[in-house]
Amino acid sequence: MGIYLNCHAAMERMRDAAEKKDSRGPITMVVGPSDVGKSTLCRILLNYGVRMGRRPIFVDLDVGQGHIAVPGTLGALLVERPSNVVEGFSQQAPLVFHFGHKSPSSNIALYNLLVTRLAEVCADRLQANKKAKASGIVINTCGWVKGGGYKLLTHAAQAFEVDAILVLDQERLYNELVRGMPEFVKVVFLPKSGGVVERSQTMRSESRDQRVREYFYGSKTPLYPHSFEVKWSEARIYKIGAPVLPASCMPLGMKAEDNLTKLVAVTPGPSLLHHLLSVSFADSPEDDVVQTNVAGFVCVTNVDVDRQTITVLSPQPRPLPNTVLLLSDIQFMDSH
Repeated sequence: MGIYLNCHAAMERMRDAAEKKDSRGPITMVVGPSDVGKSTLCRILLNYGVRMGRRPIFVDLDVGQGHIAVPGTLGALLVERPSNVVEGFSQQAPLVFHFGHKSPSSNIALYNLLVTRLAEVCADRLQANKKAKASGIVINTCGWVKGGGYKLLTHAAQAFEVDAILVLDQERLYNELVRGMPEFVKVVFLPKSGGVVERSQTMRSESRDQRVREYFYGSKTPLYPHSFEVKWSEARIYKIGAPVLPASCMPLGMKAEDNLTKLVAVTPGPSLLHHLLSVSFADSPEDDVVQTNVAGFVCVTNVDVDRQTITVLSPQPRPLPNTVLLLSDIQFMDSH
């Protein structure tokens, strides 16, 4: 804990300097393999910052075990008060993008596109809010750190223009980042906290279920979601990413990666059952739906093929705020 406090002290010095010069505060990325305490370290650094009167932005790039919205999303949040032990940070007005999978490896092109978009929006937010600008950003990442996962980390570091990378528990990753990052990026090795527990695949799956359950039903403060029918004709359902075609079948000038970030219409049917759908802020498919943030989520609890309706579990009563819905791989069995 003393080492983590030293990190906070170093970040505070950078914030003080940024405040005097009216420049950007420290952008810190926390990296490391699974189950080393990355989320906990982010929470500690954010809590310390808020208690010093700062307003840092928390960015969560962990699509499997994230703490801002449901699994399968990337998000950012302006932190204005310390994290609650049970409910985490206040979830008022988070910025959330739909990814739709529990691992970045399912669609690397889309993941990188969304990370770049999230970085652009956060940079704009820093410019618009003087207090947030000096406070900087704390970024949580996923536990995939080898091969393609390492490339994702370096892409995120470039997109957010990070000042410091805190590496938890893996010296090999630390050495790779020291070699791979520009000299002005401080790469710091930290031991993992003694209280960290390794989680099994079952525990991870249960944790994802719990995140979705809390979204609809709350945790300490109970929430009461609504259930209503939506006609197939009233909703436009899409997924992001089409199967990759061989280069010989692609239109001239198109790359294979373009298919991975393409909007594909989904025909409603029994396969939607139990899947989460993200409600996009986009008004129509002609808008840039892929890079538009989402308003919230609904879960399909029943599909009636004869009447051509789906029944959804929703945090708010009908109608849906928008009709462009994005299909997620994440499923939730509503047992209430």
